[in-house]
Amino acid sequence: MMTVIVLSGPIGAGKSSLTSILAEHLGSNAFYEDVSKNPVLPLYYKDMKRYTFLLNTYLLNKRLAQINEALSENNPNVVLDRSIYEDALFFKMNADSGIADPTECDIYVDLVHNMMEDVPGNPHKKPDLLIYINVSLDNMLSRIKRRGREFEQLETDPSLKEYYARLRNYYGPWYENYSESPKMVIDGDKYNFVDNEDDRKAVLELIDNKLKELGNL
Repeated sequence: MMTVIVLSGPIGAGKSSLTSILAEHLGSNAFYEDVSKNPVLPLYYKDMKRYTFLLNTYLLNKRLAQINEALSENNPNVVLDRSIYEDALFFKMNADSGIADPTECDIYVDLVHNMMEDVPGNPHKKPDLLIYINVSLDNMLSRIKRRGREFEQLETDPSLKEYYARLRNYYGPWYENYSESPKMVIDGDKYNFVDNEDDRKAVLELIDNKLKELGNL
């Protein structure tokens, strides 16, 4: 039986890094969001009001294709570095802020749920475990600066600091309300799983214990 694990968390939380670490640990395949080939993302950072719906629709299409590819793998485990469900969080935040249209947001959320609904005879598309990486704003900003994507930098647009702060504040309630699969949280401030070997081992042990609890390891 295949186990599908998805990572979630704000920008700079370390989702891609933990995806690589976890996939290697489990001997599984890893699937990543290819930001470098996303033609809408730079446009979105320049004009969020105009491009929110287009960005979310683009990402939904890509994530569904990725899920289908993952489900076709002959591997007992797969790890994806982004949950399809958390994109709605960005949309809702923008709708609440007056940046995006609330009706467009409602339509998008309905579309996600309809596309992810289980249908008899079709593969189960929902994840078996969602791992949320909780991280402070200071660590978010530090990691965003470290990875160096120009359109994400405060030097490029100082107003992004407020955007990142608002985004982080949306993640806690989103995680609490998430009910599509079993879930767990990793403290991204306590555990520096990218640079510290002991922290990495501790995080992997936490995840292993959760998978054993669920009967997936």
